[in-house]
Amino acid sequence: MTGRDLKERLGAFAFEAGFTKMGICRPDAIPEAAGRLHAFLDAGHHGQMGWMAERTGWRGDPSALWPEARSVVMLAESYTPGHDPLEDVGLSDRGAVSVYAQGRDYHDVVKKRLKKVGRWLIEQAGPEAEIKVFVDTAPVMEKPLAAAAGLGWQGKHTNLLGRNLGNWVFLGAIFTTLDLPPDTPATERCGNCTRCLDICPTDAFPAPFRLDATRCVSYLTIEHRGPVDPALRPGMGNRIYGCDDCLAICPWNKFATAARDMRLSPQPGRRAPELATLAALDDAGFRAMFAGSPIKRIGRDRLVRNVCYAIGNSARPELSRAVAGLTQDPDEGVADAARWASVRLGETEGS
Repeated sequence: MTGRDLKERLGAFAFEAGFTKMGICRPDAIPEAAGRLHAFLDAGHHGQMGWMAERTGWRGDPSALWPEARSVVMLAESYTPGHDPLEDVGLSDRGAVSVYAQGRDYHDVVKKRLKKVGRWLIEQAGPEAEIKVFVDTAPVMEKPLAAAAGLGWQGKHTNLLGRNLGNWVFLGAIFTTLDLPPDTPATERCGNCTRCLDICPTDAFPAPFRLDATRCVSYLTIEHRGPVDPALRPGMGNRIYGCDDCLAICPWNKFATAARDMRLSPQPGRRAPELATLAALDDAGFRAMFAGSPIKRIGRDRLVRNVCYAIGNSARPELSRAVAGLTQDPDEGVADAARWASVRLGETEGS
């Protein structure tokens, strides 16, 4: 079987397994990635994400991660929502949750599917073939690799998007010692559009194709530990886990492929949950409510902190009862957010 025949059959099997699109590139196909990564880190735009500054040699040069690898198989899985996520932004008594976190944890769903495809590849190519699979769990820059493999391009919001893919996609990578024919890199097609930059509630894009994560609501609600800069809290609105504004506004989504796995669809209570209910969660209640969800990673304290910010932004003084008991919470991030919310609601009531 030729490499081209194997690639064609691999793509067909990957689609049958549930992936939306496949592309292949060489491990050394992103020579510009190292420079962009170092510029991002030197500017301090990674904030508290210290892990991004670790193993930069591997991140910037995938060929150094596994020198024996000859090809990188990039796979995209769509999780395009069946609703407009912007509808959930601004609901005064409910929290906005990023679409990817409304379903089952994508790490589990995508990695199992990726391993299935990898096993098939070894069965077809023979035991001499070797693979390594990655789903957001290693120093691998999936988005530049996906662009090099022809799946799409990195838009001005820095996320991957494609002509027939949209930008609601999870990415997985299979590194292999097999020499498979590479695809043609995608061409950037954002044109003069700046919708994703203009809609950002905290001005997290210092320039097109550049992100300052320390101002990004996704970073602030998920990665940032402790109190959030008071100047950024109003811009967080009711977003309590992640932010989809720049994804949701992209006009290429009108061509997006629908999600195929129902496990990635919103689970009960995960889309726009009530803020008052979330504010009352203790650790046990949090773990029970978000079992099997990506949200479980941030823990009760960080989520309730975010909920307090959302309540403070709600302009609903009746929600002050939900934060009153949290002003002395053992976690200082929660207590500080609750006190801030109480003051904000008091100003609203007195206006």
